[in-house]
Amino acid sequence: MNCPDFRFELLHTDRGSDARRSRLQTPHGPVEMPTFMPVGTLGTVKGVDVGRLGETGAQMVLSNTYHLALRPGEETVAELGGLHKFMGWSGPILTDSGGFQVFSLSERTQIDEQGVTFRSHLDGSPIELSPERSIAIQEALGSDLVMVFDHVIGLPNSPEAVAEATWRSVRWAERCKKASTRDDQMLLAIVQGGLDAGLRRECAKELVAMDFPGYAVGGLSVGEKPVDMYRTLEATVPELPEDRPRYLMGVGRPEDLLEAVARGIDMFDCVMPTRNGRNALVYTDEGPLRLRNAAHVLEKRPLEEHCPCPACRYSRGYLRHLFQAKEMLGPVLASIHNLTYYQRLMAEAREAIVENRFPEFREEKLRGWGVG
Repeated sequence: MNCPDFRFELLHTDRGSDARRSRLQTPHGPVEMPTFMPVGTLGTVKGVDVGRLGETGAQMVLSNTYHLALRPGEETVAELGGLHKFMGWSGPILTDSGGFQVFSLSERTQIDEQGVTFRSHLDGSPIELSPERSIAIQEALGSDLVMVFDHVIGLPNSPEAVAEATWRSVRWAERCKKASTRDDQMLLAIVQGGLDAGLRRECAKELVAMDFPGYAVGGLSVGEKPVDMYRTLEATVPELPEDRPRYLMGVGRPEDLLEAVARGIDMFDCVMPTRNGRNALVYTDEGPLRLRNAAHVLEKRPLEEHCPCPACRYSRGYLRHLFQAKEMLGPVLASIHNLTYYQRLMAEAREAIVENRFPEFREEKLRGWGVG
């Protein structure tokens, strides 16, 4: 992979699907895959300290280039020892490039071939991000995995807009690779192309020809239907090298994780577990629970009987009380439970793949969640 501090091992492929059991060795330890990365945009997973985060089973976390460049600034992070020391996380870290903010803050951006000028969502001041600037920030942060800067747009969109953003992303990826100077960071390219299967395949082929150490599928979960996401993965993933990690960016519904694993994806991230936890929605094998519902007032059962997380030491009735009373412990415990649930789901998926029973595992989970 031309990346001496990293090693990707494909350990097993399920006989009944394209699900893969793999391992990525990084300078800050191994990552067993498929895996889910909690999102710590500003160097913290909201409401969860790194000790509790490790107890959920999390192996690698995600932080964000745009947001950390705004505050406290990459120079400050570097001066304080780099992102690992700054946030107290000893495991691997992946940083997004700021490309998603091109989509999420689109009303505050101006885009040209050179890059993107943002009006800060904090004070309106201009911030310029180019492929070279994004890489420089990520190198200063010192994350393990870094992403190319890409042009993300919402879906559905016009074919012309999708094609323009896709080929711009390819050109920017080449510039990112040329700008990269650290051999202790793994640079991942991002395949774009909207819902156009042919364009996705063309984009993937162009990026594979550039020989990146890893590849991501981006520009999904931005307004399209789940079935369209799955079709896009079916067109894209076969074009990616088997001996490199594959990352589906920003996708987080449990059913989407399993559908993507079945199609050969190794890595995921999403704010969904913590954002929903803060809003009293928790995940279980019987489907999601809304803790503010009156049905839980006198409920003595935990969220799940065999879950090791601290939230499951309490009754559903108590957890509902915390939300009704606006006690901060409620969102914290619900977030920890959801993160633990996602890590358990990925661990169970890894086991099912090795035992060649992933399709049965997926169907069992979908039935329990009432999906399908």
